[in-house]
Amino acid sequence: MPSPLISVVLPAYDQQKQLPECLDSLLAQSFRDFEVIVVADRSPDTPAGVAEAYAARHPRVSVLHLDAAVGVGVSRNAGAARASGEYLLFLDADHLMPRDGLQSLADRLAQTGPVDVLLFGHTRRHGGRDWPGDAEALLAEAGPEVFGPTARPELLGAPALAWDRLLRRAHWRERALAFPDGRYEEIPTVHEAMLTARRIAVLPRACVQLRRRETVHPTGSPGSSRFDIFEQYERSFAVLDELAAREPELEAVRDALFTRMVRHYLFTFDLAGCVSRAERPQFFHRAAEHHRRYQPAGHRRPGGREGVKFSLLAGGAYPAFEMAKLSHIAKGTLTGSARRKAS
Repeated sequence: MPSPLISVVLPAYDQQKQLPECLDSLLAQSFRDFEVIVVADRSPDTPAGVAEAYAARHPRVSVLHLDAAVGVGVSRNAGAARASGEYLLFLDADHLMPRDGLQSLADRLAQTGPVDVLLFGHTRRHGGRDWPGDAEALLAEAGPEVFGPTARPELLGAPALAWDRLLRRAHWRERALAFPDGRYEEIPTVHEAMLTARRIAVLPRACVQLRRRETVHPTGSPGSSRFDIFEQYERSFAVLDELAAREPELEAVRDALFTRMVRHYLFTFDLAGCVSRAERPQFFHRAAEHHRRYQPAGHRRPGGREGVKFSLLAGGAYPAFEMAKLSHIAKGTLTGSARRKAS
């Protein structure tokens, strides 16, 4: 049997009972040259029997069983090692694809020829509404041409997600890419894939929908925590340092990667319930230390309220940061109250 064009690697973690819908959306694709590898470890969030039932009915679906609870990163690595397709697509149980999603990716590859990375758009369903992905504007501006990482450094400023891009399996093997342990495991892997790619292309349309609020996978490896985010960005900058020592032109992406890191820290810090009250000072000071360590020469902070946050983080002033946040909340509350009275 010839190798498929796309191998979908799908860890079976399914806290919200969404795996059947994800598999149904894949099996309903108009494009048929693909395989689905469902990776089932011993996690309590892995539903017993669901993947096997699909594999028994659909020859495109196979199940890879792992003997321990290993987390999403190791599960993805195991699935990639089993894959036979030309391209890897890493999805999760809370993803859906429109019926023509894979066909759109295949059509774009027919236009570009082989590429190491094909970026595409996504949407997020939250609160009964669909929201565009954070990279929507960047993808729209990238144009139809194939390029390298230094031609579009701003794309390193997009969220580092494993599931909004195809990765050529040969590129994955040649670079010995793998997801590390811990949460936020996508960060260094996606960044290394982008930094070492010779041919990158973009498809500026949404091919995946995410059905959870956060982009980070809810199931990390055993012993993982929110603080893993710092080690993952340390890995990304270590890769950039190593590569830029040999290819100085890669320094062009450093500012975008730094801005992405700070935005990610601020987002995580502000996300309700993500960092506990007791952990907030430690998280803030770790983020401030990274700001000092990795800030490139000549970096220009964003404008507006975001720029104020960047400045407060750069100064390492946790009390001032929290006071500024409370002041903003209070101002918003007073403004909302005034509007209600006026109406």
